[in-house]
Amino acid sequence: MSNPTKKALKPLEQALTELLAQARPLAGSDSVNTLDADGRVLLKDAISPLQVPPQDNSAMDGYALRCADAAQPGALLPVTQRIPAGSVGQPLQPGTAARIFTGAPVPPGADAVVMQEDCQALPGPQGDPQADPPWGSVRVQQPPVLGQNIRRAGEDIRLGASVLAAGTRLTPAALGLAASIGLAQLPVARRPRVALFSTGDELVMPGQIAPEQMPPGAIYNSNRFFLRALLQRLGCEVSDLGLVPDRLEATVSALRQAASGHDLIVTSGGVSVGEEDHVKPAVQSLGRLDLWAIAIKPGKPFAYGRVWAEGQAGQAQQPAGGAHFIGLPGNPVSSLITFALLVRPFVLRLQGVADVAPRCIKARAAFAWGKVDQRREFLRVKLNAQGELELFRNQSSGVLTSTVWGDGLVDNPPGQLIQPGDEVRFIPFTELL
Repeated sequence: MSNPTKKALKPLEQALTELLAQARPLAGSDSVNTLDADGRVLLKDAISPLQVPPQDNSAMDGYALRCADAAQPGALLPVTQRIPAGSVGQPLQPGTAARIFTGAPVPPGADAVVMQEDCQALPGPQGDPQADPPWGSVRVQQPPVLGQNIRRAGEDIRLGASVLAAGTRLTPAALGLAASIGLAQLPVARRPRVALFSTGDELVMPGQIAPEQMPPGAIYNSNRFFLRALLQRLGCEVSDLGLVPDRLEATVSALRQAASGHDLIVTSGGVSVGEEDHVKPAVQSLGRLDLWAIAIKPGKPFAYGRVWAEGQAGQAQQPAGGAHFIGLPGNPVSSLITFALLVRPFVLRLQGVADVAPRCIKARAAFAWGKVDQRREFLRVKLNAQGELELFRNQSSGVLTSTVWGDGLVDNPPGQLIQPGDEVRFIPFTELL
């Protein structure tokens, strides 16, 4: 018989929708050098003040000519000029060719470029080595096609076109595109200010106690390392508040400190309902908190709320100086996956990114999965040489090895069995981390 007092599990899509509804883009902006804008989020559309290419140019090293002058195989044309990249040639006279190099403007009158591999260069016009100018002649082996090997002016970018939309998370390629239209500075969303701390008296830091001297029950705090790195990858300014003792007053003090001057507080551990889980009453004493049991595995315990430094508990509105609060589970794989599925899109939305959903691809399973669960499961898998997915041997929420060994996650619906050869939804870690 089901327990009527047990809180229903919240579907992931519902949890994400409710979470993102709270993630209003942060006020403020920065103007940064384009060279330093990797990973930042563009605040305004980047409009091109020019066309790219600025004029017709050659896509090959070869010879610019008129198709009508080389309509027959083996046509021989005098070479009357040489046009390297960065130079501008003279109008091409009928019956002649121009030696041209990749990126050089195509001279007026030319309507094709023949690559040098399809030509035979001869010294001097009509083979005369003493002729002046000294560029000789060229034999065109095959008749060219109109427009061959010519990159047309504006074929990449038109004057006045929006080349990068507001809300774009800038990549190295996007920086190159911005530079190609002459943008030395870019307006970007300001970095979210995030306070991070862990709870748990069992936690110790690497270097604090040698492995051979670890007392019974103690574990190293791995969550702190990957959560801090993930936040920094998302463009956040992270204030690392370290470990907080499992005491209510210590947790309240840490939250009060974090609520001042930060946009978001992220914690790991202490979001369950045990006697040593003090995050819930601490947050409630300083603001408000929703505890969600999310229908995912690994994961499930997740908390979202608001915290104010002055302890305005129960406030429905958002007073100045408050911070978003997100509490993650303590098990490392659970913490990492709930971060990837929920915190990552939340942080991106704070910076104005509209499309925060990771891209999934279809792939074939090279494994069997017969453990039916009521929750949506995220299985750690690896692509093999055949392009199929292999399953890590241990899917426990405490086995962080699976996330390093794997290439991503299989997003498996509740109650779904998997047989070898079945098509599954695969989310690469490159989309999540």
